[in-house]
Amino acid sequence: MGDSGTNGSHSVAALPTSPLLPIRTPRKAPADDPTADGEPVTPTARLMEPIYIVVTLGLGCPVNLPVFSAGIAAQLARYPRFCSIQVTDEANGGNPRWVRTVVNVDDHTIIPTLDPVAVAADPDRAVEDYLASLPALPMDRSRPLWEFHFLDFPTSEATSTAVIRVHHSLGDGTTLIALLLASARSAADPTRLPAMPEQPARTGAIYAPRPRSKGGVLAFLAWAWSYLVLAWNTMVDVTLFAATIAFLRDPHTPFKYVDHGAASSSRRRFVHQSLPLEDVKFIKNAMNCTVNDVLVGATSAALSRYFFRKSGANNTSKICLRSILLVDTRPTTSLQTYVDMIDSGKSNDVDWGNQLGYILLPFHLAMHDDPLAYVRKAKKTVDRKKSSLEVIFTCKMGESFLKMFGLKAGAFIFGRMFANTTLAFSNLVGPSEQIEFYGHPVVFIAPSVYGAPQALLVQCQSYNSNIMVSLSVDEEIIPDYIQLMDDFVESFGHIKDGASRLSTSVKQE
Repeated sequence: MGDSGTNGSHSVAALPTSPLLPIRTPRKAPADDPTADGEPVTPTARLMEPIYIVVTLGLGCPVNLPVFSAGIAAQLARYPRFCSIQVTDEANGGNPRWVRTVVNVDDHTIIPTLDPVAVAADPDRAVEDYLASLPALPMDRSRPLWEFHFLDFPTSEATSTAVIRVHHSLGDGTTLIALLLASARSAADPTRLPAMPEQPARTGAIYAPRPRSKGGVLAFLAWAWSYLVLAWNTMVDVTLFAATIAFLRDPHTPFKYVDHGAASSSRRRFVHQSLPLEDVKFIKNAMNCTVNDVLVGATSAALSRYFFRKSGANNTSKICLRSILLVDTRPTTSLQTYVDMIDSGKSNDVDWGNQLGYILLPFHLAMHDDPLAYVRKAKKTVDRKKSSLEVIFTCKMGESFLKMFGLKAGAFIFGRMFANTTLAFSNLVGPSEQIEFYGHPVVFIAPSVYGAPQALLVQCQSYNSNIMVSLSVDEEIIPDYIQLMDDFVESFGHIKDGASRLSTSVKQE
């Protein structure tokens, strides 16, 4: 991407649109390079070549670029992946590796030139249009693959906006968000890290064996039965995953490409809407489920509302779509560990990179008279998936195929998995209080993704007192994406009303 330092700017139209290619160079790494051994780019990271993570930050004050740039230089730019480029040496068999380079933060801070008339007329639309232009703008591969874009004008949500774009090879969404939060501080007390919600400690990757209950024969049989159910569910899920790669395809709906080869990142639109976390927890408590169950149920309700209005299908019809749920398979890591990693410039204590497992999560399209039916169905589906090692097997299967058959076979499997399903869904946990980045209070955090061959991607991010629902859509497939976002809000409202009636009836009883 073209330069844009603190004193310069560029227009979107002036940037080239050539495809990304690895840098080929015969040079050796500098003698003082701490990664002179040439840490290889993992095959999983290479699979992410077309995929980028975009995080929109609403700021509560105007951008102080010198202060923000100094903060980036002191923290984020010191992390090994953020100060390394991918180098492909012919002597190394053409396989890329990470090599340290000098980072000039000004090369990574971009202030675009926007039409002042358009900004004054509709600043929210100006931000949306700029975000939509990012997929068409290539990143400069001679520099580390991350950027900060600053839109220093007020919108209906924030005083200014910062947009972070990061290539997916640097890490998956979970670790990249954690790295960003490790660079943030509590707005209430800038001397400490952001407070995070309590999460169950996880010493293993995903699944912790169920402890054997003390008791007689019945307790032993119940314990043994849980493992039999786990084995059966895992076998079924892995078989369906393999069938999806081979031939099993979701039905055509307004959310899906007719031809998976028609995918294009240049038509992406990114929109978001916040939901009160208090309301989500109210529904969770009323229905004795989890926050994730509520979000999956609300997504199913929104997709159903949009589908039946768009297709004109009979309201008694029922359709099952599948989402790819991306799951981080690492043990839980504290923010302080990431801070120590940044300070030391070494990533030995952090299991970095893209370590993802995949779950094929069904989404049911139906018109229910009771809006709580969507959450009940979501809970049943998610509970069933929790009693399965699908995520572990899919992670290991992907790694094994890459090792045995190479990158092309892995890319084929990766592409088929996305092409034969309908959408991708993720849910990230964020700080439970307001934070600030380098003296800039953060009003909202809205992560998203582009580059995956799907027309619809849904990301949820909790932050402070809200949960942000972000949609990444192909506007040619879903041109009325604003209506789809409105369907989320309306469906969630109906579910909340249903939970209120349920709570009232329980109290009366």
